[in-house]
Amino acid sequence: MPRGSSPKRERQYEHVEESAQDRGESAGRAKEIAARTVNKERARSGESKTASRTSTQDMSSGERGGRRSGKGSQGPTYDQLYAEAKQRGVKGRSDMNKSRLRRALGYKG
Repeated sequence: MPRGSSPKRERQYEHVEESAQDRGESAGRAKEIAARTVNKERARSGESKTASRTSTQDMSSGERGGRRSGKGSQGPTYDQLYAEAKQRGVKGRSDMNKSRLRRALGYKG
């Protein structure tokens, strides 16, 4: 985290990092996801000195996540399903598409 970051952003960083690791991301990738998410939120709220146009005009990280996991969505992404299958040791996962991964992991629908 940058110097002088707020306690709220520190908590947000830790939460996003833990969530990414729970989904099966490596420690390095989890840190990258957390840093990018927090930096985008800082830019959107005017807490950073510089901000890209996509950081300020694109949908927020929370909205994007809500669309992916919210009611009526298609559920977890292929990458999330694959990571879970890898974690559980599902055989033949590399040859499976999203619907086959869902079935192999016991997801309904």
